[in-house]
Amino acid sequence: MQSVQFTGETTSNGVVERDFTVGDIPGVLWSPASGPDRAPLVLMGHGGGTHKKWPAMTGRAHLLVTGCGFHVACIDAPGHGDRPRTAHDEQEIAALFKAREAGEPEGPIVVRYNAHLAERAVPEWQATLDALQELPEIGTQGPVAYFGLNMGTAIGVPLTAADPRITAAVFGLHWPDALAETAKLITIPIEFMLQWDDEHIPRESGLALFDAFASKEKTLHANAGRHKELPRFESDSAARFLARHLGRAVTSSA
Repeated sequence: MQSVQFTGETTSNGVVERDFTVGDIPGVLWSPASGPDRAPLVLMGHGGGTHKKWPAMTGRAHLLVTGCGFHVACIDAPGHGDRPRTAHDEQEIAALFKAREAGEPEGPIVVRYNAHLAERAVPEWQATLDALQELPEIGTQGPVAYFGLNMGTAIGVPLTAADPRITAAVFGLHWPDALAETAKLITIPIEFMLQWDDEHIPRESGLALFDAFASKEKTLHANAGRHKELPRFESDSAARFLARHLGRAVTSSA
């Protein structure tokens, strides 16, 4: 098993941010600055075309660290952030931009490409989790959750179905095409986010993916607005949901 290699560290506003690698997988781990006490771990998946330190990722991580006392880890998905693109990555991205410029539906391309990325990313996430659990401040006995929207859902659903260490998850903003059958294997508590006026993902598609999860506890959060207009307060809700299931109290900052 490969271990975590830390390559940089900064501290701000009560959060320690440590860059790391596991083999050739680059990632970042946010932790409470108060000390090395053992705490739950949240794995966080970023959206398509972004990276591990995208402002939304950093903001959500700081919320989960300062509001809940969690450790939060995010790795660059294949072909994103600090990772090189393959010829297949370039081909799919070019097809996406061509469809966008022509005003054609992007969904079929995004679904296909994200499914390909998930095949590559799931074993990388599992290797990263193996390595992170070797750290004394995380350990192998602590609870683990997943939080990822858009492409983060495309990767997170098969990851959650494959890895029993994940005991709660926040998903949303994705088509059901490549995920519904896998979602039927998931029984852990789920919070799911959907934009009612999403111009890319038809309302019925988002509802179909939510419906596919076999979880006895699953909550749908549907907000008015387009694809990129998810309200910021949904991050607060996700923090409360994860704290409830990982056994942590939420402070007033969350």
